[in-house]
Amino acid sequence: MNKIRKDWNDIKINDSWAIFKIMSEFVEGYEKMAKIGPCISIFGSARTKEENPYYNIGVEIAELLAEAGYGVITGGGPGIMEAANKGAQKGGGKSVGLNIDLPFEQNHNPFIDPEHNLEFDYFFVRKVIFVKYAQGFVILPGGFGTLDEVFEALTLIQTKKINRRPVVLIGKSYWSGLISWINDVMLHQENNISAVDMNLLSLVDTAKEAFDYIDDFYKTHELSPNF
Repeated sequence: MNKIRKDWNDIKINDSWAIFKIMSEFVEGYEKMAKIGPCISIFGSARTKEENPYYNIGVEIAELLAEAGYGVITGGGPGIMEAANKGAQKGGGKSVGLNIDLPFEQNHNPFIDPEHNLEFDYFFVRKVIFVKYAQGFVILPGGFGTLDEVFEALTLIQTKKINRRPVVLIGKSYWSGLISWINDVMLHQENNISAVDMNLLSLVDTAKEAFDYIDDFYKTHELSPNF
């Protein structure tokens, strides 16, 4: 029992010192991102290969957004993230990468602007930066991390912790099953969300449709910080 108490006390001490590391990540992220201007966060799988059609869609949507004046934020890794950063540079926009060391994302992709390449140890700090500086969210096919990111954004919008933002899922064949489950089970069977919550996201198939949805949204909404 004494050993357990000692080990637990060591953990508490380490936790206290970790606060300073967490604070430093927030400070660095805030300082760098505040200078960039309006951005769109693009989420998707790190495993998507260049020959996958969704990779090309990632390039195309990022290029369209960059040409319209938006910066593009990704997780900085390969796959869809690489595609989006590549598209941002093709479109002459700011290409931001929020990197974290993961099994399938060992190195940042080469299409991030050097001055906009941020490194994180903590997932939760990274997610705050993803949301705080995003004027919208584009989601291409991905895994658990992508689902975590999209539901984080939807929850914050639903609970009015951030202003309404366009949330666009690209790929009807990939996302339709999830949307149907949300509608049929979460909404109608269990009544765990409201009918109006279904309006918080849009499902499209092409980069042009996704861009038009975001562009139309900001014809009637102001660009503003999230918090």
